[in-house]
Amino acid sequence: MTYHKFKVGQTVNLIPNRLDRHLPSGAYTVLRLLPIEGLDIRYRVKNVRDGHERVVFEGQLSAPEKVAS
Repeated sequence: MTYHKFKVGQTVNLIPNRLDRHLPSGAYTVLRLLPIEGLDIRYRVKNVRDGHERVVFEGQLSAPEKVAS
């Protein structure tokens, strides 16, 4: 069974694929986990800087890197 990798409220990094170059990369907040359709795991996310919301695939998201202390 397939599950969502990220949780609601989590901050993630968006890495646009070559077809979505118009999407600004950077920090986004996960707003909703969308229903899984086949192999497509999708999320509704909100850009931290400009507040725009969009639906993206899990493959476009990565966890922010942790800074070593």
